[in-house]
Amino acid sequence: MAGDGGGGGRTRPNILVTGTPGTGKSTTSSLLAEATRLRHINVGDLVRAKGLHDGWDDEFDCHIINEDLVCDELEDMMEEGGNIVDYHGCDFFPERWFDSVVVLQTDNSILHDRLTSRGYMGPKLTNNIECEIFQVLLEEAKASYAEDIVVALQSNSVEDISRNVATLTEWVNNWRPVRSS
Repeated sequence: MAGDGGGGGRTRPNILVTGTPGTGKSTTSSLLAEATRLRHINVGDLVRAKGLHDGWDDEFDCHIINEDLVCDELEDMMEEGGNIVDYHGCDFFPERWFDSVVVLQTDNSILHDRLTSRGYMGPKLTNNIECEIFQVLLEEAKASYAEDIVVALQSNSVEDISRNVATLTEWVNNWRPVRSS
């Protein structure tokens, strides 16, 4: 499991749950928040609620998030600790924010079914399936954060999600902040 401390003075850890859309980030994050009493921050919902975007992308049928505005909005909460950040991107968040970066992965056939049931089609569907095939989010996480805090977890089934939540809950319960000397 990811690193066992850090936090720059925080008393509760911050976790980033990332992965291609449809891998179970929001479900896992919600269940983990319930189990640990950490705050679940769904970045997509935050962007919509607070207008932290630069308009709409017609090709991919989504908001174009303004990463600077998102980071400004989250800064104080992240410094306090005790957060689960749920988003399909990870390379723009400050490295110092997270004690664990969890990359959820799903088999392509299962992911395809999940995304088509959400109405994904055309370039949006193709792009997301290709991201999963080429493990773009895992590589992005490894390039953006210390290797010892990045963990990939399989998320194909309800059983996988339950196991992941149990594993992450145990990690949260055992996490201790690193004390500065």
